[in-house]
Amino acid sequence: MPVDVSLDARPSDRVSVLRRVGQLVPLRDPFAAVGLLIYFVWILVAIFADQIATYDPTEILYGADYNLVADKGPSREYLLGTTTLGRDVFSQLVYGSRSALLVGMVAAVMVVGIGTLVGLVSGYFGGAVDSILMRLADIAFGIPFLPFVIVLAAFLEPSVWNVVLAMALVLWRDTARVIRSQVLTLRNRAFVEAARVAGSSHWRILFIHIAPNIMPLAVLYGSIAVGWAILAEASVSFLGFGDPTAVSWGFMLQDAYASQALSRSAYHWFVPPGIAIVLVVVAGFFVGRGYEELLFPKLRE
Repeated sequence: MPVDVSLDARPSDRVSVLRRVGQLVPLRDPFAAVGLLIYFVWILVAIFADQIATYDPTEILYGADYNLVADKGPSREYLLGTTTLGRDVFSQLVYGSRSALLVGMVAAVMVVGIGTLVGLVSGYFGGAVDSILMRLADIAFGIPFLPFVIVLAAFLEPSVWNVVLAMALVLWRDTARVIRSQVLTLRNRAFVEAARVAGSSHWRILFIHIAPNIMPLAVLYGSIAVGWAILAEASVSFLGFGDPTAVSWGFMLQDAYASQALSRSAYHWFVPPGIAIVLVVVAGFFVGRGYEELLFPKLRE
């Protein structure tokens, strides 16, 4: 049910608004709670990577006999073994969480921010503004994402920011469409009409009265965008268009593929980053499931 969150609201109203904002975290759903826990664990790993990692992820390791420590299986000294070039897989996995979460979080914020703003403006003002913005969305829907990232990486310097830029330019379309449809149902509600009669400007109505009511929907698409961004970065790095100087889970998979790790049964090399990518992507969909039930309570039945 829409709620008016005017800045002129009484203290009791503000408390109810804060309670509603608190509901944006769907901890009651077990799937969402698990998804948030996975995010929390990986965020801690990324923050304390320097303390958790046992070696520098790019360091070539040598044993006591001065021989290259290559293709070693998991052991007490090398928790997940080593690569063909003698690099510690566990350390690469830990540091790779930084690239994954950086891309995922930044891309999700940009996608949701652009999509929400476009959806709000398009749905509220309508007319020519709506037509222009939705035609831009149609163009974005016609652009295949992964080839677009590859072309972008070919023209620009290889970087993880290519994935972020590509997502910001293309994937806002889904959020914008859904937010626009929601705004169309809200712009003629009684609380919006009351704000107009009270003399509120269009932008105040848009961001103070309407925007808070579509925030759960925006957060839903944000949680899904995190997983897609991490998956996209891994795909681009696996294809060799990522930043060659950055250690990421996709880079680990590409390195293992190029070294034919599967044919040598070096599962300790490519299985951990694969599981990490799956966990983070699944966590995004788990959190999204919780927001779906928050938006549509009938789904609980």
